[in-house]
Amino acid sequence: MSENVNNTFKIHFLPNDKIVEIKNGNTVLDAAHKANIYINSICGGDGICGKCKVILSSGNVDAPPTKLLSEEETEKKYILACEAQITSDLQILIPTETRLEGKQILLDQNEQHFMTWKAILDQAQFKHDSLVKKVCLKLDPPSMDDNVADHERLYQAIMLKQEVELSVMQTGYSILKKLPEVLRQNDWTVTVTLGHRGRTLEIVDVQPGDTSHINYGIAIDIGTTTVVASLLELETSKVVDSEAIYNTQMKFGEDYIQRIIYAIQNDALGEMQRSIVTDINNLISTLIKRNSINLGDITAIVTAGNTAMHHFLLGLDPERIRKEPYIPTANFIPPIRANQIGIDINSRGLLYTLPSVAAYVGADITSGAVAIRLDKEESPSLFIDIGTNGEVVLGNKEWMVCCSASAGPAFEGSGIKHGMRAAKGAIEIMHITKDFEVSYSAIGNIPPRGICGSGLLDCIAEMLRSGIIDRSGNFQKGLETDRLRKKDDEYEFVLVDKEEAGIDSEIVITQADIANLVRSKGAIYAAVSILVESMGLSINEVHCVYLAGGFGNYLNVRNAITIGMLPDMPTSRIKFVGNTSLTGAKMALISEEAFEAVQNIASQMTYFDLMGNQKYMEEFMSANFLPHTNLDAFPSVQKELSSQNIQLTGTN
Repeated sequence: MSENVNNTFKIHFLPNDKIVEIKNGNTVLDAAHKANIYINSICGGDGICGKCKVILSSGNVDAPPTKLLSEEETEKKYILACEAQITSDLQILIPTETRLEGKQILLDQNEQHFMTWKAILDQAQFKHDSLVKKVCLKLDPPSMDDNVADHERLYQAIMLKQEVELSVMQTGYSILKKLPEVLRQNDWTVTVTLGHRGRTLEIVDVQPGDTSHINYGIAIDIGTTTVVASLLELETSKVVDSEAIYNTQMKFGEDYIQRIIYAIQNDALGEMQRSIVTDINNLISTLIKRNSINLGDITAIVTAGNTAMHHFLLGLDPERIRKEPYIPTANFIPPIRANQIGIDINSRGLLYTLPSVAAYVGADITSGAVAIRLDKEESPSLFIDIGTNGEVVLGNKEWMVCCSASAGPAFEGSGIKHGMRAAKGAIEIMHITKDFEVSYSAIGNIPPRGICGSGLLDCIAEMLRSGIIDRSGNFQKGLETDRLRKKDDEYEFVLVDKEEAGIDSEIVITQADIANLVRSKGAIYAAVSILVESMGLSINEVHCVYLAGGFGNYLNVRNAITIGMLPDMPTSRIKFVGNTSLTGAKMALISEEAFEAVQNIASQMTYFDLMGNQKYMEEFMSANFLPHTNLDAFPSVQKELSSQNIQLTGTN
């Protein structure tokens, strides 16, 4: 290796064709971060998930041996980006399975198979009264007999129009500076933009003439993986357009716990904030350009996201979210001016962040509860958001309880040999016959690269029905099929042959994969069971189950019941409700009543901490069977398996 006087090396990433310089001893993953290139790394660089596989085309690295790479992969110069320390100039090829491509992101236009926005509003019955509104005023000009100052004159006109007290109004310095000219520019006809800040009504802007019909706001769902924004016309409540992008914070860790660790260990909270603010600004820029809207006409933003995402957005210290006793900096955050954190809208436009309940029950859940009007339900209903943390809410108009189950990221692809997020090439639907033949549907109709959450759920259910696994999730040895094989001292089942796959290997599911998936579904069911039991109810007394989030939208309900992730009930009582986090944010944006409803739900919701709950642990252990140790709780599954001559007793 030639001498490097600067102790830095050039890393050339393909197929991105990006070159970045980085110091000796950093990892390939560090270089990818610096180049703003996403490399799949679900564990956040801890060297345990094996997803950050890249190919060393040229150069040298210092990488320890790992069992996460097969002999065949090692021969082809695969390395783990998180463990490969850079010791020379490199050329790195990012293979297809490691890239981030074409995730299925739910936007308004593809949510129509759930419920239209108009139908949602009609059902919600919230009064249309946007958080930031425009009011056209015709002021009486001053005279010798009426020599009230311009500012006071404006206040008086607003008070008459809005029926508010002078003491709960305020104006900014920039408004005062331009007020005399604006008032006289169009014969004392002005449009005042008014924003709610707690119990204070603030003058956000004053414009000459009547511009009351030009007023826009943006509702944003800040997800751990994706950020989705909707542009709304505030006067009419019309959704003008929607757009979505990946959350670029993913380069710091796939889940928010990994990102918190990264932010603290690397003093990178500012970097995390800039990342999400840039994402939001890019979404806003796309929406206004596509719809020929002026930036100054965006007067309000409402965001919903988990507790950590809101901490990152506002630059609040997130460290104690992940440490006992799990205390956020704030659950209820007052409105601020959007430009205080660098969001580009009207210079005095307001940012409203919806409230959280606890460290692991965030504003995405409170927003979702309002979206489905759980606060108006007569009978108890369940609201479930399935993700790395399975958040569960049980309640009606009189009470609500909630919890967060650490389901783990198995259904998002982590810890699964060929697991992946719902991107192009991910198997999302799967069937297995009694003869062990496999059929599937992959996103994008391209050769499969792996299996996403809905496909993994289908896979477990189908393997149980076809007798490939028993109720403990163990492979049934001695099956008359070549698909079941032993490799590297572990049994695995071949789902897709190498010739059919879009990667350089077969796609399989292993015994360890099944165990991870069973634990994940068990955590979700146990959380549901504990909440229902804690309120003295049976599952038969639950009126409806609402499934939210991207995973829930592609879920086969029957299969979810078969494996015991959802309780056994008529499928007609289980409803997909789409991105309720975004829906609730849109409602809050156009209705002060809805905004207050989210506030009330967050303040009244009782949080159950499952961390040290012995009953939860007992239920979790019982749920680590298919569907459950207690088959009486799953009569329809018991009947289904019996009719197919599936053994209903224990293990191998």
